[in-house]
Amino acid sequence: MIQEHYDKLIRMYAKAPINKFYNPQMTIENGTAKISISITPNMLHSANGVHGSVYFKLLDDAAFFAANSIETNFFVLTSDFHIRLLRPVTRGTLIATGWVSHAGRKNILAHAELKDEQGKLISTGQGSFARSSMSLHPECGYE
Repeated sequence: MIQEHYDKLIRMYAKAPINKFYNPQMTIENGTAKISISITPNMLHSANGVHGSVYFKLLDDAAFFAANSIETNFFVLTSDFHIRLLRPVTRGTLIATGWVSHAGRKNILAHAELKDEQGKLISTGQGSFARSSMSLHPECGYE
């Protein structure tokens, strides 16, 4: 049953229209999520580094799906999310790993790290995720 939940979350993520641009790959386990993307020229800013919005998206997505991995009935919502940019990247693969650090009745706290393919830490993030009243259902891609 729980693996079915993870598989549905992965399919939901893959169906999000924005992910046609990023083409991410994701795996989920209990309280953790890992997402990887290959950097393309369209992700670079004018100084040829990966734009910070890409870092934010990967970190938020990894933490979000780590949080939703432990909530099997309802969609979670990002309440707040903070990132720290540590170093620039210009090419290669980015891997974001998110994990739940605390789960309360209403809110879930999750952290994430973004690394390059050599394992060098690029950016970190942490956020709060609220358990919503919106059920996970096929209309949002959860199938």
